Amino acid sequence: MRKRSFSNYSIFVLAAILVSFVFPTQGLAQSGENPALPGFNLEDSDAEAIEIADRVMKSMGGRKNWDNTRYVTWRFFGRRLHVWDKWTGNIRFESGERTTLMNIHTKKGRVWQTGEEVTDPDSLAKYLDRGHAAWINDSYWVFMPYKLKDSGVTLKYKGEGKLENGKPAYHLELTFKDVGRTPQNKYDVYVDNESLLVGAWSFYRNASDEKPSWTMPWQNWKKHGSILLSDDRGRRKHSDIAVFDELPESVFESPAQVDMMSFVKE
Repeated sequence: MRKRSFSNYSIFVLAAILVSFVFPTQGLAQSGENPALPGFNLEDSDAEAIEIADRVMKSMGGRKNWDNTRYVTWRFFGRRLHVWDKWTGNIRFESGERTTLMNIHTKKGRVWQTGEEVTDPDSLAKYLDRGHAAWINDSYWVFMPYKLKDSGVTLKYKGEGKLENGKPAYHLELTFKDVGRTPQNKYDVYVDNESLLVGAWSFYRNASDEKPSWTMPWQNWKKHGSILLSDDRGRRKHSDIAVFDELPESVFESPAQVDMMSFVKE
């Protein structure tokens, strides 16, 4: 696997966005160790790929711990702030002088620009759509390995591959059907044979493309709460990743500036 430059990739190349982020309720994990979401293409997926996906989930902390994780925050490549309530779908999104408080399932919410609330219906709809698109894109860059058995996904095993450091890796292929904003995308996902964590991914704008638009690593896996997350994509890194059991309601209700790291318990 040859690493490709991604210095010019667009932040929203992934708003090629894949899969709608509808997550299971807290109790779903009880129906199996890692059940697929409704609409996962079980019929056309490979048994080997599904087994590897299940082992990846276990290595990251397990499906039950993922489902029981409620609040997650991160700064996408150190810039855009996201706070996500996985159980309700409420999010806080800060980009420059704009703050968006909305629900990703209903796509309803409120927006403030330079401290003033946006009340014009057309402008509000535009900014809510941008916030939703940014959240889908930015969250996939952090949570993709937890979504290998999502709705609309077809998962194939493509054999043995290698990471940039030469370590052997399982090569998975993700394609999509009738989901997301650009279901024509494709991903190659490389799972480290030893750690059973994702070590790299490649992005194809079209599933028929012979070569990927870019390839980059998934590095620096660390424990946050009861799950593992990776912040390192090579030349760029996410920052301020944290998991919380509790957050004040104001995080999702007030546009007042918030320091998410102040909620981190030592």
